[in-house]
Amino acid sequence: MKEFRRILLCMVSAILISLNINSFVHTGGILPGGFSGLSVMIVNAAEKFSGVNLSYGLIYLLFNVFPILLSFRKLGKKFTIYSCINILLVSVLTTVFPYYAITYDPLLISVFGGIVNGLAVCLCLFANATSGGTDFISIFISEKYGIDAWNYIMAGNVVILILAGFLFGWDKALYSIIFQFVSVQIINTMYKHYKKNTLFIVTAYPHEIAEEIHKITEHGATEIEARGAYEEKPRTLIYSVVGSEELKQILKEIHRIDPNAFVNVIRTELLNGKFIMRPHD
Repeated sequence: MKEFRRILLCMVSAILISLNINSFVHTGGILPGGFSGLSVMIVNAAEKFSGVNLSYGLIYLLFNVFPILLSFRKLGKKFTIYSCINILLVSVLTTVFPYYAITYDPLLISVFGGIVNGLAVCLCLFANATSGGTDFISIFISEKYGIDAWNYIMAGNVVILILAGFLFGWDKALYSIIFQFVSVQIINTMYKHYKKNTLFIVTAYPHEIAEEIHKITEHGATEIEARGAYEEKPRTLIYSVVGSEELKQILKEIHRIDPNAFVNVIRTELLNGKFIMRPHD
């Protein structure tokens, strides 16, 4: 069932990406960013300057050859295979699906097209896969340096948009920035794999809670002996850093072990040191 769920999420993601390209992106002349946007730009440039109709799917597939090889060697075999399912489906479906204009308002196209694109990418990420292109590179950077690299990838896309501004007009380039900004914010909001939280837990059951944190996350915890200032009773403070996607389950288990535990959760902006991330399969 787990493998079926992953395949289903990759397929739904590919359908949404393809529909988005053939509706919002095509109608508004938007560049969706990354290799997808670069493929659209090449197709549009060939049609505008030479009258040649190139296949978006074929160009997109060719751009993904190197990232696929990088992912296969550095990120994981099954991760790469599921990502290839999405890439191949997008390459085929964008050719098969007809073009359909939902709206001609460029601002609506930029905002809602960005939302659909962000949701589609998140579905693929939830399946422990990626939609291809610069997403491979973003995940590789995030894995290697332990940072959330999506905003850095968007900064790189600005270079492509500047070139698009010279070729197709600055209005299209600026609307494309809105499209990409909305898409990245959706991903940052919904996908929390690389976000971390610091836990400060005051409890009378430190060993049990520390064991539960290790069981859920495979991360350790530090126990600090303390004293409550109000009741003057000895207490134990547990300090640990965990992933945001594991936080809800940890809080539930802490409450089960010690309903009177006091928990402070702080968003971790920077972490230096050994922090084990679950590897891709």
